Amino acid sequence: MTFDELSTENDLIGSILIVDDQPANLRVLATMLKGKKYKVKKAQDGETALMAALSNPPDLILLDILMPIMHGYEVCQKLKSNPLTQHIPVIFISALNDVFDKIKAFEIGAVDYITKPFQEEEVLARINSQLTIQAQKRLLEKDKKLLQIKQQKLEEEIKQRKEAELILSQSRAFIFSILNSSLDGIAALEAVRNDKTGEIEDFRCVLVNPITANFFNLKTENLIDKLLFKEFINKKKYDLLKYLVKVVENDSIIKKDIKLVHNRKKNWFHITAVKLGDGFSITIRDITARKNLELKLNRLATIDSLTNVYNRQSFDFRLKNEWFRCDRAQKPLSLILCDVDYFKLYNDFYGHQAGDKCLKTVASIMDTIAKRSSDFLARYGGEEFAIILPNTPSQGALIIANTIKTEVENAHLVHHKSKISQYITLSLGVATVTPSCNYSPEDLLNSADKALYKAKKNGRNRVVADTLNPL
Repeated sequence: MTFDELSTENDLIGSILIVDDQPANLRVLATMLKGKKYKVKKAQDGETALMAALSNPPDLILLDILMPIMHGYEVCQKLKSNPLTQHIPVIFISALNDVFDKIKAFEIGAVDYITKPFQEEEVLARINSQLTIQAQKRLLEKDKKLLQIKQQKLEEEIKQRKEAELILSQSRAFIFSILNSSLDGIAALEAVRNDKTGEIEDFRCVLVNPITANFFNLKTENLIDKLLFKEFINKKKYDLLKYLVKVVENDSIIKKDIKLVHNRKKNWFHITAVKLGDGFSITIRDITARKNLELKLNRLATIDSLTNVYNRQSFDFRLKNEWFRCDRAQKPLSLILCDVDYFKLYNDFYGHQAGDKCLKTVASIMDTIAKRSSDFLARYGGEEFAIILPNTPSQGALIIANTIKTEVENAHLVHHKSKISQYITLSLGVATVTPSCNYSPEDLLNSADKALYKAKKNGRNRVVADTLNPL
């Protein structure tokens, strides 16, 4: 009581179990099916056939009726009574040609009946027909399952939408209670999603108070249920939409300061947005006064109050930053230190007010020359100034230094007590280095200071350069 497999090709189109107690019949059918891309198994009795069908269900069973111990009808009945095998189509192949036998075969669940002796073409045609029907059934079953999955997904989406709407509805009562009493702009918006992708495309106003409506220059009733948010953000060129989408999708919170031209005035606002159902609530607070104060304090902390250029503290911070940036890019970094010649004598003779005015003029001249966005001019101390020149080789720094020297001298700021000229002049020291682990910002500063010392020692009103390493 054994069965064996006759074909193991990878491109098989169906598996067939042949059940017949006569080895000759098995060989004939197996030979007929061999080479037709079928995976064929054989069984010589009903018990073996049932075991084979349970262990590895075939796509089709060719079943003889007249077999010892268990005839084909009984085998078919057992197959159809078992949920694991009842779906397998059974074709009877028998020498019995009586109408009664055929009727009984169909009554117990057979799908076809072939009488012996049979024609090969007929057997193959009926087998192909049944396998095609089985394939179509499987496709229909697959489609049915996919449809069920889609239906479940749709029901879940509907459920989620209803839950979101419920949450939003419950939240409205709370928001309404503070809308008209708040000094801040308040609004609630719900997501508008793409029907196909489910992605958020815009936001629709659900609740809005008069202060918020004022931003849109509209009344509150003209904002409710309107799609104006994306258009407003794009018009103002704010990069806010992606952050608000994250609030909804990731249940995150954003807190951000933005500058807005509102009612023809530049104002600062702090916005806070939190998830609310399938949308978000947003609070907008006017922080213009606070922001202006912060900017003023920041300016006081970084700008020299007399000359309106950066102060020494800002210089120290900027020099370190530019050093590391040029080190990463392996670009040259130049530094100019300059000193107003005989400025103490100028102060003593003309007075400190005139001296302050002189320093302002000198700083203004240098500021117009060091005009690249990366150039950094600072008052280094007293009558000394420093200019940081990123990505500038020694030759370029010398050109700028000589230009500053010439322009200051050509300004004809009278200095009768100068020992080298009747006008204000400058001594300038230039240093250049390509930052590396062999040097530090202090080395560059010391080199520029050394060059400035040489300029003064050699007669002033001149530019002297010192290079830490060749470029």
